[in-house]
Amino acid sequence: MVRVAVDALGGDHAPDEVVAGAALAAGGGVTPVLYGPPGLATAGLELVETESAIAMDEHAVEAVRTKPDSSLVRAVRAVAEGQADAVVSAGSTGAMLAAALLHLKRLPGVHRPGIAVVIPSRRGPTVLIDAGANADARPEHLLQFAHMGALFAQELLGVSEPEVGLLSIGEEAEKGSQLALAAHELLRASGLRFQGNTEGRWLLEGAVDVVVADGFTGNVALKTLEGTIRTLLGLLREELESSPRGRLGGLLIRPAAARLRARLDPDSYGGAYLLGLRGLVVIAHGSSSRVAIANAIRLAARGVEQRLVERLGERLAEGVLASARPTTTTDDK
Repeated sequence: MVRVAVDALGGDHAPDEVVAGAALAAGGGVTPVLYGPPGLATAGLELVETESAIAMDEHAVEAVRTKPDSSLVRAVRAVAEGQADAVVSAGSTGAMLAAALLHLKRLPGVHRPGIAVVIPSRRGPTVLIDAGANADARPEHLLQFAHMGALFAQELLGVSEPEVGLLSIGEEAEKGSQLALAAHELLRASGLRFQGNTEGRWLLEGAVDVVVADGFTGNVALKTLEGTIRTLLGLLREELESSPRGRLGGLLIRPAAARLRARLDPDSYGGAYLLGLRGLVVIAHGSSSRVAIANAIRLAARGVEQRLVERLGERLAEGVLASARPTTTTDDK
């Protein structure tokens, strides 16, 4: 059984939707364990009582240090102490990152953890990394993200030889910021199946299996995609319900529309891995529904079953990321 620690107070719809999502995910080898206040209605799931919560608007590092008995921190500590195999939270991304760095630590050789999220595309699932952990990054960080994203695509998406692209403002090698230009050179010499730059307009086409970006660019791209998909699906529904003819047409295309929604719905995966740590961390969207929470918990369990953290550690030990290890500076310690 895979034990997944779940922050019951994380997210816009906590705790009700979180508890309901955990209940949906329970079974089939998955045991969600809720971390929340005494007296919480748990739908029969195990509860570890905690004393406080970390709000979305709190300073992440300070909150993690001053609220060691918060639901988020206790859930992360459960993985560090071996009481759980993975942790899921829809709470503050900054607090999750801070708590994970404090209690789980980075894998040897990893300079910055990166958020790896699966986005839908015409060709199939695509990994976007980093999707928000590092607003500022250096070229060697992007090189590490590429290696971690490629491993993710291999181990969890079943892509034998993932193609990697660098998110930039043009496909030509000479286009992009100074960061993109320098990262392009490192990726070209990395041994990965680097396909060069890819533009935002190709993300939903699935031009590559792994899209690499700094956290600022990646997060903007991700939220733009999510908002666009939700708006388009909503507009389609409005048009189909706006007239008798539209409603008739809606009945005819309902099966196809349902399949399209399933392919594009961000809730289908539910969360994103925070890769590069000594434990498995899944970050769910703050507005996650119970379906998204359930899928985030299942995603965490899959990562445990596929030994994602161990495989990444083995790849590091094999020296695959050796070229991505920058010289440690005082501010990185």
